[in-house]
Amino acid sequence: MVGLIPSEISAGITFRVPLSFSEYPAPDWELSLILRGPGPIDLVAAGVDETHTFLADAVVTAAWAPGSYWWQLRASDGSDVVLVAEGQTKLLADISAVVGEFDGRSHAQRVLQAIEAVIEGRASIDQESYSINNRSLSRTPVSDLLKLRDRYRAEVSSAAAAKAGRGLGRIHRVRFG
Repeated sequence: MVGLIPSEISAGITFRVPLSFSEYPAPDWELSLILRGPGPIDLVAAGVDETHTFLADAVVTAAWAPGSYWWQLRASDGSDVVLVAEGQTKLLADISAVVGEFDGRSHAQRVLQAIEAVIEGRASIDQESYSINNRSLSRTPVSDLLKLRDRYRAEVSSAAAAKAGRGLGRIHRVRFG
């Protein structure tokens, strides 16, 4: 049941998630979404024509605290409560409420830029270590930096592809015959 709840939710944006389950049809069953993280968020779906829709308008989501949340989706028929699915999501800050500087880059993007800056700075430095007055300094070997750079480039590229809807990776065309 992966993908029921978005992996990222933006505060300050209307949250609308329609769900249908043949085993838990509305209005016989009520669905609840419970999120726990930096703050508690509890939503009850409106059930119409066997579809459950979670809805929170932008004014409500603007008050949600950003961070990592764990969620559970529960169905209840008034007496039984069933765990339908669970997972994690990330609640992003409402950038319209940010005053001052804002860096919307991911962790991988920030680390990649830092690694590339170190590599660029090392281009004019030829020693990996040196000692002065019983103090020594050792630098990460360039080969290790290049491996880290490639790893973070792949992570940034993979995240960009997933966001663009190309989460299955590269397409390889093959011709037979």
